[in-house]
Amino acid sequence: MTQAPTREDKFSFGLWTVGWQANDMFGSATRGPLDPVEAVHRLSDLGAWGITFHDDDLIPFGSGDAERSRHLKRFQAALAETGLVVPMVTTNLFSHPVFKDGGLTSNDRDVRRYALRKVLRNLDLAAELGASTFVLWGGREGSETDAAKDVRAAMDRYREGIDFLAQYVIDQGYGLRLALEPKPNEPRGDILLPTVGHALAFISTLQNHEIVGVNPEVGHEQMAGLNIVHGIGQALWQGKLFHIDLNGQRGPRFDQDLVFGHGDVLSSFFLVDLLEHGGYDGPRHFDYKPLRTENMDGVWASAEANMASYLLFAERARAFRADPEVQAALADALVPELATPTLNEGETAADLLADRSAFEDFDPDKAAERGYGFVRLSQLALEHLTGAR
Repeated sequence: MTQAPTREDKFSFGLWTVGWQANDMFGSATRGPLDPVEAVHRLSDLGAWGITFHDDDLIPFGSGDAERSRHLKRFQAALAETGLVVPMVTTNLFSHPVFKDGGLTSNDRDVRRYALRKVLRNLDLAAELGASTFVLWGGREGSETDAAKDVRAAMDRYREGIDFLAQYVIDQGYGLRLALEPKPNEPRGDILLPTVGHALAFISTLQNHEIVGVNPEVGHEQMAGLNIVHGIGQALWQGKLFHIDLNGQRGPRFDQDLVFGHGDVLSSFFLVDLLEHGGYDGPRHFDYKPLRTENMDGVWASAEANMASYLLFAERARAFRADPEVQAALADALVPELATPTLNEGETAADLLADRSAFEDFDPDKAAERGYGFVRLSQLALEHLTGAR
């Protein structure tokens, strides 16, 4: 049995996850709507630390000021009663038909201006609720045919929009950080900024790039056939992992949003190991969908399963790292040596050229004879993960 989750674990859930009514393209909802206040209380009872939401998850689209205020007061009262926090807020620029060609990159200028106003309103809300991160997922920023979108102009508008929003955050003194969420496709045929790498490259062109990072999602990177551990590692390396969405995915297919760990198990293990030991101190946020087969009891069981899976992986990762045999295998594989700079301090090209041991006296054939023992390392990880060690 793994330990029970506590607030110190920083587990958070999107309101849209436990609140998903399980409708899809082939069938209507199998569950009724969930009151956000109930979601706050139930997640708190399960040991969660935070809850996140799109604006339209909490406040129905088109609500007037009085209705908006009523929804917010109920929600804030539930937060106060439970101690649950709101670490992240985001805005829905994809559900309403007005956004069918995107929000910040719609061909229609009036839609783009409306999208910016919608985001501004919810940046204010995020700051009011004490959030530290504002996520921007461009689910409709893309196209189904290359004839429909001038990608260069779209990227100009994307950059213009993010620059504008980041400057607003700075001008208001909110202290928020913006996090872009990549995804390769679905609901659009192709989505702009499809991977962590694309998003990081885009961020480097922004005026206020220092407050803009990424919110990678496990399934999104795996939908593109990419290695989520590598993507997260690079985001950490660049100081840009502002938030993360954890879930499960089985390869490059539709976005499955499975319970974390119910997809690629070994990848999940190494991802948790990286998050726990790689310097990330942000929320462990679950962005999944309870299976359509489940009633509300199953919804809360699935929420609990996400946290239990993470804690299990964390426990196994600690055991893996503490195992003397693993430590010996890591040393034999020269894994620690990769942290040693290739060049000596102050070494110049002339110095390297003068070092005969680096080339003239180096025997590449003999060096090629060594094995690195990576299979052994992977097997040791599997044995720890399955409890064989």
